[in-house]
Amino acid sequence: MIRVYHNPRCTKSREALAYLDEKGLEYEVVEYMKEPLTPMDLESVLEALDMSAEDLIRTNESVWKDDFKGKELDEDELILAMIEHPKLMQRPIVLNAGKAVVARPAEEIEKVL
Repeated sequence: MIRVYHNPRCTKSREALAYLDEKGLEYEVVEYMKEPLTPMDLESVLEALDMSAEDLIRTNESVWKDDFKGKELDEDELILAMIEHPKLMQRPIVLNAGKAVVARPAEEIEKVL
């Protein structure tokens, strides 16, 4: 089953869902802003993305600039920052069969189908 880590307030995230709907694909939506991921969940997502926590962080967010920018943070600390402040995560993330992409643009989803 395709899983989409989705923020309903994000245009790109809504576009990813529309893309999947247009393709007629079934998927599960995880609204990670309401139900933050656990550290283990996020580690699994990062592994599927084949990316580091640093690469998944939205560095233009004010919480990043105010609380974290310029600090030396290791992988675990970056993961905990995204757990505590889920809006720091790039979005949307589409996971399927152990592979994942940040679906911007939505056509990136093809890489995991």
